[in-house]
Amino acid sequence: MNLECSLRLASGYKSASQIARVLTEDWCARELYCPACDSKRLSSSMANTPAVDFTCPRCEQLYQLKSLRHWNSVKIVDAGYEAMIRSIRADRIPNLFVLQYSSRWSIDNLLLVPRMFFSESVIEKRKPLGPVARRAGWVGCNILLAQIPPDGKIAVVADGMTAPPDQVRREYARASKLAEVPPSVRGWTLDVLNVIRKLRKSEFSLGEVYTSSPELGALHPQNQNVRPKIRQQLQVLRELGLIQFLGRGRYVVPG
Repeated sequence: MNLECSLRLASGYKSASQIARVLTEDWCARELYCPACDSKRLSSSMANTPAVDFTCPRCEQLYQLKSLRHWNSVKIVDAGYEAMIRSIRADRIPNLFVLQYSSRWSIDNLLLVPRMFFSESVIEKRKPLGPVARRAGWVGCNILLAQIPPDGKIAVVADGMTAPPDQVRREYARASKLAEVPPSVRGWTLDVLNVIRKLRKSEFSLGEVYTSSPELGALHPQNQNVRPKIRQQLQVLRELGLIQFLGRGRYVVPG
């Protein structure tokens, strides 16, 4: 699980970020498979393809790669804010691989965030670049990993240990059920799911979800009927098989 065999590819680059980009993209092109189907490889995208680094040659799923030296489980820096929001609303966002490498050029962690787990709630708008910057006024964004439910953070490599491809594909298939929810309302579904997962309980009540009404209302200020919306989204999650209804306002998370 190391990048050293690719070091010769980076011999012409000077900055650490350039070297890391070349090494990690080369490793992914050689080692990664498609989590969405049974393809054993991913194809590198053409140079300068915005936000897309790999494509599955079989199912045509798109993947973006973010490579980091230091792991940040809270947020990671992404590109332009407006472009990201447009992609989410149009349901054109690619799946995301977040790769952490060590000072010894080994792969420590590789996280997969399926595309259907991106909503406006997990995108943080950054301050515009200052007037002396080369791209003065440009507004970037952060991806708030901490706001993504655990279902949407699939470990492909964890602490240097590789997960079996069948396991990764099962988790992706389960997560992909959310693609059935239109992007215009998927944000609500994901936010309610995140509230449920934060309870860290296999069985929970409607009242426990209601306690997060202020938080959900702040995320969706245009909606003045938060509790009815919560009940609606619990029904959606039931239909997707992500929770089960026990009756009398109680629910269970399938094992």
